[in-house]
Amino acid sequence: MATLETLANIIESIVFVSGNQIAVKDIADKLEVSEKQVLDAAKKLQEKYNENSGINLLVFNKKLQFCSNPKYAEDVAVVLNPIRERELSKSMLEVAAIIAYKQPVTRLDLEEIRGVDSEYAIQNLLKLGVIEVVGRKDAIGRPVLFGTTDGFLKRFQIPSLDALPDYDKLLSAIASSNKDSYLFRKDEYDETKDPEYVDNSAQLSLNVVDEQPNDTFEQTESEDFELGDISDEEIPDFLQGEKLTKIN
Repeated sequence: MATLETLANIIESIVFVSGNQIAVKDIADKLEVSEKQVLDAAKKLQEKYNENSGINLLVFNKKLQFCSNPKYAEDVAVVLNPIRERELSKSMLEVAAIIAYKQPVTRLDLEEIRGVDSEYAIQNLLKLGVIEVVGRKDAIGRPVLFGTTDGFLKRFQIPSLDALPDYDKLLSAIASSNKDSYLFRKDEYDETKDPEYVDNSAQLSLNVVDEQPNDTFEQTESEDFELGDISDEEIPDFLQGEKLTKIN
């Protein structure tokens, strides 16, 4: 049987790679150890990742998950919020544009067009009153259909939906942007493109997928932040000049 220290190291790797919360029972079953041993190892990890560490290990409802230390929340926000603001602004504008052209449209329809998860952008657009639920599709599961509101027309100063530019031209521009901007696709880390990459078959390489970020979360004092301005060159022509407001 592995020592407590070895077990703690193994669990540390499992929780880190998972990114999500993981059940103590699942770890115990697969490693053929008791749940008490897993929890003892987790306690040892909590001592390692103490109140001064940048990362903490949460143990809740017999589950484990890494999170950022709330003590450093302000500094984390200073670096990451501007990056998120830029992503969310572009993502939200793209989703709003596609809904305007394709409405009524389901979330799955949107994701087939964009190639990335659109749930977060949809929720924020709903809060802003730019889109709304207009019904349900007559299909298995009866998924929700989204459409634009008068608020969409007012916000982007469009007299009517008939005044929107040609859809194919917009999608062509989006497709072009997709090739050059990670903001329009899932983030996939390719270690061979890293200037410091060294070919080592024994080294573990990871592909981290995100549009939003995996479920490993930052434990911050506040989830609210203001969306910053984005340059006109990043916005479809008919949306240029618009500034997004704070999402409440």
